[in-house]
Amino acid sequence: MRFFQFQRDARGQTRRLLWWFAVMLALLLLAINGVLALAWQVTVGGGLDYPRHFFSVNSGVTLLFVFGGWWVEASQLSQGGEALARRLGAREVRPASSDDERRYAQVVQELAIAAGMRPPQAMVLPREAAINAFATGWHPADAVVAVTQGALESLTREELQGMVAHELSHLREGDTRLNMRLAGMVFGLEMIYRLGQSLMQPDDHGRRHIGFVLGVAIMAVGWLGWLAGHALQAAVSRQREFLADARAVQWTRQREGLGRVLRKVAGQWQRGQVAQQLRQPSVQHMLLVSGETGRLARWLDAHPPLEQRIARVYGGRMPPLAPNDGRDPALPVPAGRVPAVPSFVLKD
Repeated sequence: MRFFQFQRDARGQTRRLLWWFAVMLALLLLAINGVLALAWQVTVGGGLDYPRHFFSVNSGVTLLFVFGGWWVEASQLSQGGEALARRLGAREVRPASSDDERRYAQVVQELAIAAGMRPPQAMVLPREAAINAFATGWHPADAVVAVTQGALESLTREELQGMVAHELSHLREGDTRLNMRLAGMVFGLEMIYRLGQSLMQPDDHGRRHIGFVLGVAIMAVGWLGWLAGHALQAAVSRQREFLADARAVQWTRQREGLGRVLRKVAGQWQRGQVAQQLRQPSVQHMLLVSGETGRLARWLDAHPPLEQRIARVYGGRMPPLAPNDGRDPALPVPAGRVPAVPSFVLKD
């Protein structure tokens, strides 16, 4: 895997997509101003003689809705990585309780050293049998990496290293903050749609007024803005997934770890096993794999197709694996063993 090239490509694509996000917001402002100018002409007339600061006020109110929605949504997601993880059912790792959790705690520590970053808090989703993981947190002090019980029971140490390295890349690159901000912006765009809905409502006597037509126009603009924003957010998230995959191969210095994790997830999907505990739409962008399906998944899924990620890791197609393929439960990590510090600390 050409991980350095893939990292450069992913960063470049992210910058271009964020630029398009700004262009989309500018087009939204133009569309809202156009709709309101047309409504003014229909109801008041007067040619092109608009009130003073007409367009400035329209733009300001629109941005207030967008950034106000962003602030509301982001404030709910920024309560801390641990608080969000606990809300999803995670608990802190207990190294003394099992060899699997001791191994996991050690992997988090050694991969954090390899990444040159502060070790995040390691947590476990104890009631989730599917293989999955997520990272969250605004700052290094509240960063969390959580894996499912299914991942602990199904993955070898090498595979667990690949999974954890992928999640640490999201923290190291600031992907969790970026995704939370973009999710807030998309929610703000949805607020424009809701404004149009409110204008369409009839009065107390059940009669509709001129605001109905204005509401339809604003709702249409808001829906298009939300759809474009959601698609751009998902496209950015997909590039960050490619970047995290490449980082994981770089930090672990082998492709089999992460590659086999993704192939085992593919094997679980063939059996119809998905992470039920993590089906909330607000956290899909944080997961290792999301499993979204449907016609719009190609545009709105925060993750690239699993087959594509596997092919990029291996350089070609690879078949799925059974979840417990390669796992030897008779070889636990010895208690009290101090893991060796990896020798592959790389700087870019």
